[in-house]
Amino acid sequence: MSYQDKQSPEIHTAFIWLISLAAACGGLLFGYDWVVIGGAKPFYEVYFDVDSPTLSGWLMSSALIGCIFGAMCAGVLADKVGRKYALIISALLFIISAAGTAIADSITPFVLYRILGGVGIGLASTVSPMYISEISPADRRGKLIALNQLTIVIGVLAAQLINLLIAEQVSDEITQDSWNVVEGWRYMFAAELVPAALFFVLMFLVPESPRWLVKSGRYQEAGNVLSKIGSGSYSATSLADIRASFKQDTTKFSFADLKSVKPLLLIGIVLASFQQWCGINVIFNYAHEIFASAGFDINDTLKSIVATGIINLAFTILALPMVEKMGRRTLMIIGSAGLGVIYLIISAMYLAGIDGLPLLTMVLVGIATYALTLAPVTWVLLAEIFPNRVRSGAMSMCTLALWLASFGLTFTFPFLIEAFAASGSFLFYALICFVSFRFIWLYVPETKKLTLEQIETNLAGDKLVRQNR
Repeated sequence: MSYQDKQSPEIHTAFIWLISLAAACGGLLFGYDWVVIGGAKPFYEVYFDVDSPTLSGWLMSSALIGCIFGAMCAGVLADKVGRKYALIISALLFIISAAGTAIADSITPFVLYRILGGVGIGLASTVSPMYISEISPADRRGKLIALNQLTIVIGVLAAQLINLLIAEQVSDEITQDSWNVVEGWRYMFAAELVPAALFFVLMFLVPESPRWLVKSGRYQEAGNVLSKIGSGSYSATSLADIRASFKQDTTKFSFADLKSVKPLLLIGIVLASFQQWCGINVIFNYAHEIFASAGFDINDTLKSIVATGIINLAFTILALPMVEKMGRRTLMIIGSAGLGVIYLIISAMYLAGIDGLPLLTMVLVGIATYALTLAPVTWVLLAEIFPNRVRSGAMSMCTLALWLASFGLTFTFPFLIEAFAASGSFLFYALICFVSFRFIWLYVPETKKLTLEQIETNLAGDKLVRQNR
C-alpha cells in the first residue's frame, strides 16, 4: 500500500476543500474581470465617444498590460510575503479596479483601473493554483488545482449572465443618453465588488502554505498547518519530506535559480503557451460572428454565448474527477489531438461553405473538449512539476508566457483571417495542436498521486522524463 493510500482516510477533507475554495476565488475574479468588459463594450464606447478601432482595441486590451506585469511580479512577491498575502494583495487590486472602473468618467482613469485589475489577474492566475498545490494531499491534488479552473469558468459565466441581465434591464437603443450607456455598463463592473470583497476577507482566514513556511524556516508553523490538513503521522512525515526537498537556503529567490530546472521550465512554457495558441480563445472572442453565421439575431447570439459558458462549466466539472482517474498526461494528449481533429473539420466546413447548426455544433464540441482537458490540466501541471525551492519563480515565468501568448493570439488572428480566411486560420491552429500533441507525447510526465516532493525527485536533473511508453 502506498503512502498516499495509508494517509487518505486521515485527511481532513472539509478543511482542505474550504481553504482550496477560498484560494480559488482568485480564479473566479480572474474569469469575471477578463470577460465582463466584452458585455460593457457597446455601451462604454458610446459613453466615451470611442471613434477609432485603435482606441477601441486599447480599451479592450489594456488589462493585458497589467496581466503581464502581475505575472512578472508574482513569483518574487509570493516568495517575499507568502502565497496567502500575495492573494490578499490581488483581492485588494480587484476591489480597487472594480470600483474605479465603475465610476470612471474619462478614458484615462478607466484604462488605469483596468490595468490595476490586470495586475490582480496576473497575480491570482499564478498564485492561486500554486497555493492550492502546496496545501493539497497528493491523492487529490489534481482535482483541487482543477478547482481553480472551475472557478475561472464560473467567473466567466457569471460575467456573461450579469452582462445579459443588466443589458436587458432597460430595452432601449444604444444612444448617448440611454440608461445602458449612462449607467448600465457601470453596474457590470461594480458587480465584481461582491466576490472581490468576499475573496479579500476569506484569504485572512486561511493558513499560509506549509511549503512556503518551511522555505522561510518557520518549521513549527508549517507543522501546525499540516496537522490541520491531516491527522496521525501525516504532519510529521510531510514536514520531513518538505524539509528534505530544500537542500539550501533559497529564501531570497533569484531568477538565476531557474537554470537548474531549464528542461522543466521549457515544458511549462510550452504548455502555458499552447493553452492559448490551441485557438480556443479565438472561438470565444469571435463567438458573435460564428453564431451570426448560424442564423441567430443579436438577442439570440447573446443568449447562445451564455450557453457556451454553461457548456464550458459543465465539462469543467466533469474534468475534476478525471484529472485523478485518467491522469494529467493522458488528458493533455486527448485534448491536443482532439482539438486538432475538430479544427480540421471546422476548416473543411468553412471551405465547403457549410455553416449554420453543423458549424455551431462543432464549435460547441471544441469548447467541451478544451474544458475537459487542456483548460484545467495545464494549470495542474504548472503547479506540480517544479521543485519547491523555485516553484513561485517558475510559475511566474510560465504565467507570463501564457499572457504573452494570449496577446500574440489576439493580435495575429485578424491578420490570419485576412491572409488565409477562416478555413486557413483553423487549419493553422490544427497544425499547432498536432505539433503540441507530439511534444506532450514525448516530454510531459505523469504526476498523478505523487507528492510534490516525489515529483521533484522523479524529475531531478537535466533530463526530460518520458513515462508510460
